[in-house]
Formats: sequence, structure tokens, C-alpha cells
Amino acid sequence: MNIPFVDLQAQYQGIKKDIDKAITDVIAETAFIGGHFVKDFERDFESLYGVKHMIGCANGTDALYILMKMLGVGPGDEVITVANSWISSSETITQTGARPVFVDVHPEYYSLDETLLEAKINSRTRGVIAVHLQGQMCDIAAIKAICDKHGLFLLEDCAQSHFSEFRGVRAGLTGVAGSFSFYPGKNLGAYGDAGGIITNSDELAEKCRMFANHGALKKPDHRIEGINSRLDTIQASILSAKLPHILEWTEARIRNAGLYDRYLKDIPQICLPRVRPESKHSFHLYMIRTPHRVELMEYLKAQGIETAVHYPVALPNLPAYRYLGHSPADFPVASRLQNEILSIPMYPELTEPMIANVAEKIRTFHSGRR
Repeated sequence: MNIPFVDLQAQYQGIKKDIDKAITDVIAETAFIGGHFVKDFERDFESLYGVKHMIGCANGTDALYILMKMLGVGPGDEVITVANSWISSSETITQTGARPVFVDVHPEYYSLDETLLEAKINSRTRGVIAVHLQGQMCDIAAIKAICDKHGLFLLEDCAQSHFSEFRGVRAGLTGVAGSFSFYPGKNLGAYGDAGGIITNSDELAEKCRMFANHGALKKPDHRIEGINSRLDTIQASILSAKLPHILEWTEARIRNAGLYDRYLKDIPQICLPRVRPESKHSFHLYMIRTPHRVELMEYLKAQGIETAVHYPVALPNLPAYRYLGHSPADFPVASRLQNEILSIPMYPELTEPMIANVAEKIRTFHSGRR
């Protein structure tokens, strides 16, 4: 039984008629840049998510960069983020001219450890980017309280946590804004690069929309210099076709995570993901920990089961951040996790026999190992 890490073909076949129509409608109108398809997606996302503004942009990386630029981040500033994210969370800080400051990871939930945050704040700190990883939100209430205490902005990187919740509040709705990636493999994914910004601030929304469109809300009224980061019209139409299914797909992911928990719970050599109390984990990833990761990956690959590592090197340990002078000992949890974490197949179309097969292979591999 071959089991891919993500099966986008299965998802496509399930809604093929809607996807094909979404693409052909754009082509029929030759509406390739902007237009009502983008506005329709933004409006429908706003309505379903419960937010005042959605601004589509080219990708999730741009979303973070646009937000920080419009919040006035620049040279001499510092912005704090987590040590184990994808590099977009930190490289966008540097692109503004500011300096990234890393916080180690919570040992149980693998996201920013809020108990370590305040020690990183100084007179140069402008804000915090809280990254909601794997589908699980940080303790965003605690992080927000610290930001408010020190007069810092709070941005939420929601690239892996579409429709996740903490204490009944969705990802991206606690801070001043949230950024989203609609990369194909995300819970809500386009068929190419795509991203978005959400905020309840009228002023910030207008600034972000303007900056993402060459500094103009409409041609040729360029009030500022901006960048070209528009949500592609075909991608917007595809996202609109998928959006009505996202809540159902999220529940399927949660059910599949429960099946994994049941089938894997009696394997002592691995550590299963823990769900933070008062959270709704949307399970973009189902991540286990094992001291035998490389060998397990190779074994599962030989059995036709695809896996992935998110992420094999913690951000402060990358060559790109050598100039900061960190050592792995500065971030002991993230540095340990980078050698143990393994993401196994997770998507709504997984069946119980497929999950049982993955679990059986993991159990067989660990049989007799300490």
C-alpha cells in the first residue's frame, strides 16, 4: 500500500467539477490579474473566518513582510519569533532592516515557549511574530499579555493553522493581524503560490493593500512606493472552490489524528503530538518524535510510505544566522527536536486502513528497539 505524505490528487478528484469550472471561468473572462474572482475569495474568507479584512497577496512570506513594513519596522529594530519555524518567519524580519531574535520551543507543544519570551525583550524590540505550528496555536493569550505590557505589536503567522483555535478564538484574530500561506500542501491550498493577510484594523488593511499593489489602491494613484504582491486570479478562483470544504476537511484531519493516536499510543519508543488544553488543533501536520528518525524514514519509504521533516535544522542553527553567534545550546529544545521530529502522512482523504497500515509499519520498525 503506497501512502503519499499529502495526496493532492485525491482532493482534486473529490471536487474536480468545481476546480475545473473555477479555472475555466477565469480563462473565459480573460481576467488574469485582480478582478472579481480575487474580491469574491477575500469576501468569502472574511465571512467564514469572522474577520473584517482579508487582503490577498502573492504568498505567505510576502504577507509577513508587508505587515511589518506597514507597522513601521526598520533598521535598528528587533522582532522576536520562534526558533523552529520555516525561514519565512525570520527572513522577512531581516528584509525590513530589523534583526530577528529567537525564542526556544515549548517542550510539549513545539511552538514558541511563552515563559521565555519576556527575557528577550529590550528597548529595541518592536514586536513579536507568534508562529502557530503544525496546526496548533501557541498560548496566544499569554503572548498577547506580554506584548501589551511592553507596548509591542503581535503578528500571528497562521501558515500552518487555518481555522485553528485557542480558547474559542481563531488563529490570527488575537494580534493586530495574521498572515496566511495558501501553498498547495496547506490545509487550504492553491495550485501555486498564494497568501493572505487578515486584520480587523481598517487603517492597517488599507496600508497593506496599497503596499502590495505598487503603493496604489487604484491606478495610477501611487501614494507610496510599494511592491508587486498580488493574489493570482486563477489561484483565488481555485481557493474559492475549496473554501466551502475547509471546515469539513479540518474535522477529517482531527478524526484522522485521533485514529493515529489510537493506533500508535502503545509504542513506547515514539512520542505522539500533544494538544494544548482549550485548543482546536487543525492538524496540518501529525508529528511524532523518535530517536531513530533517519532509519524509520528509510524503512517507511521502503514500505511505500512517504514522510517529511519539519524542520531538520532550527533557524538559529542555520548558516544564514551564523552572524548572530548562537550555538545549539542556546536553544536546547529546538536543537533536540530537529533531530527527532518526523511528520507522517496527514490529509483529509486518509482512510482508517491506511492509518492502521502506517501505524503497523512504525510498530514493526520499533519492535525490539529501546
